[in-house]
Order: sequence, then C-alpha cells, then structure tokens
Amino acid sequence: MELGLVSVAGVAVIVTVAAFSRRLGIAAPLILVVVGLALSYTPGVPEFSVPHEWILMGVLPPLLYAAAVNVPVVDFRRNIGAISSLSVFLVLFSAFSTGLLLYLLLPDLNFAAAVALGAVVSPPDAVAATSIGKKLGLPPRLVTVLEGEGLVNDATALVLLRSAVAASAGGLSSIWAGIGDFGFAVVVAVLVGLLVGAATVFVRSKLSDPVLDTAISFVVPFLAFIPAEEAGASGVLAVVVAGLYTGHRSASAFTAQARINDSINWRTIQFLLENGVFLLMGLELRHLVENVDTSLLPVLDAVLIGLATTMLLILLRFAWVTPLIYLLRLKVRHQARRTKRFRLGLDRIKARGLKDERQRRRHRRAELLYLRRRADVEQLNREGLGWRGGMVISWSGMRGVVTLAAAQSLPEQTPYHEQLVLIAFTVAVATLLLQGLTLPWLIRVLGVQGRDVATDQRELARLLDELSGAGLTVLEQPKECLDVAQEVDPDVVERVRQSTFLRSELAWERVRALGANEEPTPQLQYRALRRAVVEAERDQLLLARREGRFASRTLAEAQRLLDLEESRLRPRLGER
Repeated sequence: MELGLVSVAGVAVIVTVAAFSRRLGIAAPLILVVVGLALSYTPGVPEFSVPHEWILMGVLPPLLYAAAVNVPVVDFRRNIGAISSLSVFLVLFSAFSTGLLLYLLLPDLNFAAAVALGAVVSPPDAVAATSIGKKLGLPPRLVTVLEGEGLVNDATALVLLRSAVAASAGGLSSIWAGIGDFGFAVVVAVLVGLLVGAATVFVRSKLSDPVLDTAISFVVPFLAFIPAEEAGASGVLAVVVAGLYTGHRSASAFTAQARINDSINWRTIQFLLENGVFLLMGLELRHLVENVDTSLLPVLDAVLIGLATTMLLILLRFAWVTPLIYLLRLKVRHQARRTKRFRLGLDRIKARGLKDERQRRRHRRAELLYLRRRADVEQLNREGLGWRGGMVISWSGMRGVVTLAAAQSLPEQTPYHEQLVLIAFTVAVATLLLQGLTLPWLIRVLGVQGRDVATDQRELARLLDELSGAGLTVLEQPKECLDVAQEVDPDVVERVRQSTFLRSELAWERVRALGANEEPTPQLQYRALRRAVVEAERDQLLLARREGRFASRTLAEAQRLLDLEESRLRPRLGER
C-alpha cells in the first residue's frame, strides 16, 4: 500500500513540475532534483534508498531504448565521428584524468578504484541538455550529437567501470586484458542488439493485433539487455543498437498504427522514467549524507572533492570539444572532395559503357551511394558546427541517471565507499544546477540560431509534391489496384486524385503563411484506391530516405502524415 501511494505521489509531482517547468522556462529534471531534496526533509516522508540494480536493469534499458528508437539512423550515421569522439574517447579520457585526481586526493584509494569512480562521473546525461535544446530551438545537428552521445557514452562508462572494478580486485592481469575485455563487450553487444532487433522486428511485422505488438515492444529492451549481460558484454549498448535498428526498420516493417502506438507509448515511458530518476536523486541525497562515515573523510571534504572533480570535467570537455569542432569541419571538406572524385569515376565508367545487366546493377547501386554521399555533404555544410555550437556542446555536460546508479554499484569494500558515492552525487547535482540553469542563458547570449521553420516547411511541401506525384501514377490503372473487371467510377478516381493533392496544398498554404466478390461500393473503391496511393507514396518516401536528399526531420514529418492517413483508411471489420 505504501509503495503504491509513493508511486502515485511521485507521478503527481512529476506531472505538476513538468507542467510548471514549461512556464518557467527551466528543464523539469533540474526542478525535480531540488523538489526531491526539499521533500526528503519534509516530516513523514520516508528515507529513499533504491537498489542500484533496479536502476541499471529496470530503468536504464527502457529509457535508452525509448531514446534510441526516435534517433534517425541517417543523422546518427552522418554525425558518427562527433558522437564516437564524445561518447567513447572523451569518456575514457575523462575517466582516467579524474581518476588520477581522486588517486592523488584520497591516499587509501588505489588507482583502479579511482578510475572506477572516474568512469561513474564521466558520461553526461543528455536528457536535460536536449530538453533545453529542443525547447529553445537548437539546430537539429547539435541535438543529434547530444542525443547520440547520451546513448553511447553510458555503455562506454559502464564497461570501463566493470573493468576497473575487476582490476581493483585483482581480476585483470594487465592493461591488455582490460582492453580485450572492453573490445569483447562492445562487439558482442552490437551483435546481440542487431540479432534481437532483427528478430523482434520480424515477429512484430507479422502481427496484426496492436495489443500483441505493443506487448512485444515493451520487452525488447530487456531481450537485448539480459543476454548481453549474461555473455559478459554491454547490455546497455545492446539495447541502443536494438533501438536504433527498430526505429530505422519501423518505416518499412510496421503498420502505421503500430508506429503511432510506439511513439505515444515510448514517449510516455521515457517521460516518467527519466523524470522519476531525477526526483529520486533529490530524495536520496539526505539519506546519503547522513550515512557517511565522517571518521574516514568528512562530508564537507567529500563535497569539495566533488566540486573539484566537476570543475576538472568541465575543463576537460572544453579542451576536447574545441579541436574536435575544427577537425569535423576539415572532415566535411575532405568528404566533399572525395564525393566529387567519386562522381568523376562514375562518369568515366558510364562513358566506357555498361556491357551487361550485372554491371548496370552495380552502377545503379554506386549512383545511389553517390546521392547519399552528396546529400551528407550538403546537410553537414548546411548545419555546420561552428564555435558557437562547440560552446553549447562543451557546456552540455550535465550528469544524471547513469552516475546515480553506477555510483551505488561500487563494491562495498572499496575504501571511502560512502564518500565516493557522495562525490558522484555532488558532481551530478552540481552539473545539473550549474550548467543546466545557465545553458539557456548561454544559448541566447551566443545567438545560436535553431532550425528555420519556413525553410523546413518549404522542404516538406516539396517532399509531399514528390510523394503525390509517385502516388498518382497508381490512378493511371485503377482497376489493377482494386482487382475488379468492371470500370472504376471516374468520380471515385477524381476524389482520390483531389485528396492526394490536399496534403501538398495544405503544406504550401503553411509556407505562404510563414513566408468480397460483389461490386465494391464507391466508398470502398475510394478507400482502396487511396490506400494504394499512400502505399506508392510510402515507397517513394523510403527511396528518398535511402538517397538522403531530405533532412531527417522532414522525412519524419512526412511519415507522420502518411501514418495518420493510412490509419484513417484502415478497413473496418468486414471490409477488405
């Protein structure tokens, strides 16, 4: 009964804070930490100490999966250089650097255990940063980099934490053993994630009952996490890979209703879990401080070490991001030159002649690859990361969920155990309040411009025109779609044609505002033809996505419109 009341009260607090945070212009996670801390000192509120296994195994998998399924693979691939640099190499660099600082400040702590705590505090949590960024209209590429970093860096930190704890206990004989363990964890996790993603997408694509489909989607994160962990790999990375694969394949494998259900369900789960963890962080602080053994290290000293660690992490991130931005710009120019050489090579091959069908197929695949590369270069040039974007990324280093759970997973026999957990919590709270509260101000001062709504709407209108053109080709032979011998009512064909133009006309209006065997009834004929048109439009949308000619947010908006129409046209019981 008490657990149920606490859960209901927690949801009520989360919803209330989220509603008011929009009016205040402050990200809800920041307010929830302060509210949780205040509630912990309220008479009658019980002490909170949630086992770290509940967070690592019960909260983290669905939270990461909910984020991964909504990250466009195209954008992830285009920014893989920046994402891997921040989520892998910066985490490793930060973990060893902060580990060295802690090793020097805490005399009874061995270096491996110090690196373990460094791994705990190294991965930023992108929840607060991306929620602020989306609210203030940050450029989509900045949001993609922050989201991608938040997905992958948790896996890097947790694998490093496991290796460091094993080394501290004498379980790893050398640094090469640690590198081998790290590599094994990553490779096996990717394989498990792909296998689980492919298997569950295949099963879900065969289901027509939305309830069964939703039930399977809820267990996908755990189907990826548990086998990977049992195999000694990174369960977190397996979940991310499964989520990315599922999100990418959903456009072609799932029904429109399944995609709509997934979007609503996982957004709700993500909202409750991520905000619930930040509320829990505030509630646990009092219990944590009161249980520190002050004979080993006073609470104030632990907090000061935590603040020193916070400052070091901020400096390390600035020192890493500054040259990274320069290197990314050089990389784009290099990609542009390679793409031009690729185009010249294709032209030379075509000029020599394509002798057989095999060569023609290979040339068509090469042409598609060229279109994708050219679109990548154009998109990266259009949304380049300048020094202002680098400043935003550097200041978006708030810690959160993983730091909270991983700190409490440190072995009990580790010297200064309670103080180490308090240091990690200090880093998390300090970064959330310092960087989280000032990030909106920094974005405004720098004058970082977000996406151009008018340009996006114009691009969407052009894409809808292209989809409509592909869909209307179906109406040239309407009898083939209906599989009937008699002529199709011309009025029905015209209705389908006019409604096909409706989406494009509405989009252009927004641009201007911004700047059975029996004879089918006319209604059934209309819906069947309209569904055929939508299917052809979806095929064209998938082709546009493969070629990469449109921004991912434009493709996502077009897919949402197609999904809504397809779900509306879905036959009722008894129809075909």
